[in-house]
Amino acid sequence: MKILFVCTGNTCRSCMAEAIFNSYNDMVDIKASSAGINVVPHSVTSNNSTAVVKELLGVDISSRASVQIDLEHISNADLILTMTSNMKNWLKQQFPDFHSKVYSLNQYVGLKGDVLDPYGGSLEDYRTTFGQLKENILLLIEKLKKDTGIV
Repeated sequence: MKILFVCTGNTCRSCMAEAIFNSYNDMVDIKASSAGINVVPHSVTSNNSTAVVKELLGVDISSRASVQIDLEHISNADLILTMTSNMKNWLKQQFPDFHSKVYSLNQYVGLKGDVLDPYGGSLEDYRTTFGQLKENILLLIEKLKKDTGIV
């Protein structure tokens, strides 16, 4: 199974979500990647995202290039999880043939609201978003295990 996390620029939330999921997931054959809906060419993971992921996961994502979402990413993913409801709605409009596999992360795990965007904020703002993502992704992993009969 391929999970695709999506945010705006693929420099903060979705790349943190990818790192968190791949660090905590222990299910074989389930991997996460990430992309953005409005990527600035040649951008990389933000300094604060890099610092927080290194601090809290021990994973270095400093050289990770941002990825612009496209039809290939959409078609190759089994589950697409956005950081906001607006992003979910935009993807469903842009790629209507794949609407059934697009959800906001919070919606998919049974929560309300959106994942906070730390862009331009302090290191503490990034830690807060990381914490929210970690909680939601642990719920996601639990849900995937139940849905696939692992638990």
